[in-house]
Amino acid sequence: MKTVIVGGVAGGMSAATRLRRLDESAEIVVFERSGYVSFANCGLPYYIGGVIEERDALLLQTPASLGARFGLDVRVGHEVLSIDRAAKTVRVRELASGTESDEAYDNLILSPGASPFVPDLPGISRALTLRNIEDTDAMSDALAAAEASGGPTSAVVLGAGFIGLEVAENLVHRGWDVTVVELADQVLAPLDPEMSALVQARLEANGVRVLLGQSATALGASDLTLTSGETLPATIVVAAIGVRPESQLAKDAGLAVSDRGGIIVDASQRTSDPSVFAVGDAVVKVDAVDDAPTANWLANPANRQGRLVADVIAGRAQAFPPVLNTAIVGVFGLQAAATGWSEKRARAAGRAIRVIHTHPADHAGYYPGAKGMSLKLVVDAATDAILGAQGVGESGVDKRIDVIATAMRGDLTASDLVDLELSYAPQFGSAKDPVNMLGMIAENLRDGLTETIQWHELEAEVARGVQLIDVRTPGEFARGAIPGAINIPVDDLRGRLDEVDADSIVHCQVGLRGYIAARLLAGHGKRARNLDGGYRTWARA
Repeated sequence: MKTVIVGGVAGGMSAATRLRRLDESAEIVVFERSGYVSFANCGLPYYIGGVIEERDALLLQTPASLGARFGLDVRVGHEVLSIDRAAKTVRVRELASGTESDEAYDNLILSPGASPFVPDLPGISRALTLRNIEDTDAMSDALAAAEASGGPTSAVVLGAGFIGLEVAENLVHRGWDVTVVELADQVLAPLDPEMSALVQARLEANGVRVLLGQSATALGASDLTLTSGETLPATIVVAAIGVRPESQLAKDAGLAVSDRGGIIVDASQRTSDPSVFAVGDAVVKVDAVDDAPTANWLANPANRQGRLVADVIAGRAQAFPPVLNTAIVGVFGLQAAATGWSEKRARAAGRAIRVIHTHPADHAGYYPGAKGMSLKLVVDAATDAILGAQGVGESGVDKRIDVIATAMRGDLTASDLVDLELSYAPQFGSAKDPVNMLGMIAENLRDGLTETIQWHELEAEVARGVQLIDVRTPGEFARGAIPGAINIPVDDLRGRLDEVDADSIVHCQVGLRGYIAARLLAGHGKRARNLDGGYRTWARA
């Protein structure tokens, strides 16, 4: 049996190498349009910034090494132009010579990936993208030339997603002045605004100018004009607005494609043609929360799909599960991670939800070096199912989001988090790990032991006359308070019950003392809702 693979890197090469390990007799041919078939594309921004010093460190395998170890026929610099499904052939052009030929297949795997979206603007041809080694070389050369000239070194990054922020940080590492321009009203769209605000603050603290709610209208030779009319100096411009699936080959072959351009596949990664499979960024996935079609541009699913297709071709039944879209980015020492749905997405979908904010330390506070983080859990109010989680902090965020993503994959509820037995020593965590604490709060909410209110709901409640009580110390209150709040420290509350209305909202700095106050007031027949995440969440939002 002969398998032809279109595209390498994560999905294509995972399929090729797995298929070889399963079937020594299979004929496997890989066509890759670029000059590099196996490279660390997630490391590209860090080479630009000099964090990864050697370019060769990005190159994982070559056609020669893949041929020697796996017996693969890997042809770089070859573009597949079309698919003849009836004849089961692909038309291929060797880019160096322009020579075209047909290649037969028994099974065809499409792994074309996604291409950066570049808007149609005057002067946009000078904008740089960062998708492959060729893009990396072009960006590196442009930066080096500007630096060598002794002229201005101002960069504008269009887009405040994961790649855009990684590029921005690494340009700062090189000593460039960087402005990030984002059409949305926040950076990092997968996060909710009160979480992304922490990332924006870290960017600005490191000299990055962040302009939200704006986009480019034209690029000049050394500047860029915004929708606001402002002109920014721009020695280079990086387009990191987003990506689109490279599905034209599939469309032209008559394969089923979604209205957003993703190749439609079944759980075995088969397209509408049973002899043609597709994997990676170009295909439509299934969302783990609501089973709806979704996009996913992450390396882990692409690798897993490549491996799965090889299993299917080799006769091993497999099914690709729905995706959680678990992702993380580093920004000037800050970790920002998310899995599943955000609060804004859940509310837009009309889900009844509970939301939990906490601000724990990454390990026991009495052990030196503890760093604070902010965690957020989004929970289905009817079923206690975990819909999603987010975290931002300098350390330990990756661990907590990975634990929650694993819990979601295992169908654990939010309250089940309280019983997870996680590793503990003072330098690594707390006896009550932050994940366990999320579970405790979820359990209290599920059982009706406490009521909470979110930061974005507070203003309307205060406006309609609901009493707001700050239960922090007078010193904390003096350093910053929510307008309209009165200060009754939690330790004084029992003696001042006559000052508390029958229905009130209480808050502290991060939520714990507010919970204690709410339970105390409940014990005296008063209703008190606790401001989720406390003053810290409200102030950051």
